[in-house]
Amino acid sequence: MQNFTGFYTLARKETKRVFRIWRQTLIPPMITTVLYFFIFGKLIGTRIGDMDGVSYMQFIAPGLIMMSAITAAYGNTASSFFLSKYAKHIEELLVSPLSTHTIIAGYVMGSIVRAGIIGVLVTSVAFCFVSYDVHSWLVVITIMLMTITMFALAGLINAIYAKSFDEINLIPTFILTPLTYLGGVFYSISLLSDFWQGVSKFNPIMYMINGFRYGFLGISDVPILYTFAMLSGFILILYSLVYYLIEKGIGLRS
Repeated sequence: MQNFTGFYTLARKETKRVFRIWRQTLIPPMITTVLYFFIFGKLIGTRIGDMDGVSYMQFIAPGLIMMSAITAAYGNTASSFFLSKYAKHIEELLVSPLSTHTIIAGYVMGSIVRAGIIGVLVTSVAFCFVSYDVHSWLVVITIMLMTITMFALAGLINAIYAKSFDEINLIPTFILTPLTYLGGVFYSISLLSDFWQGVSKFNPIMYMINGFRYGFLGISDVPILYTFAMLSGFILILYSLVYYLIEKGIGLRS
């Protein structure tokens, strides 16, 4: 009961933070998605034509939804946890009787709420531009939740090691954004040469986007089982690392 109360309090705090600054957390992804649809869907998409048997706008929509959710999940835990560390609030959690599992779960739940709401909002925007006979809602929801969890954990690791606000933005700017754009959001990797197809298969985000696209359209450049296997493996590894870092107080205790 003590850990449940702690989890509920942390999750509630993170959720209230999302809604308190909703102009920063919820509105920008919707505006960005609308611009993507107008530029890549309406203007460029009409010249490209079909992609893997579907319209170009239908093809890119799942990737745009996933891109927004990834950014939100990572940014939420990275910024929130670092602010707690910067303001010394994290020390109160470390000396409290709450378990490390509860602390991690509370912050991850905040990302699930924020990225989940953004996923729903961006999906609603997508449905204003394209129509779908969704192939499998179970796959869509499962991959979305697993992806959010994975990047929320990655954001925690970034926050633990970061020593300044600038270091919070380094990973999203120089690693996360390039990997997302090169993950097949706007193209099928079947269009690439054999060499670059091989290189693309080392990009984990490519599997997530293709798995999510499979849930919507039933098409994917990689087997759907590879997506679930990769997500499961990354979640296990990242969770273990976050747990170890918090337990040892690395980057948290002076």
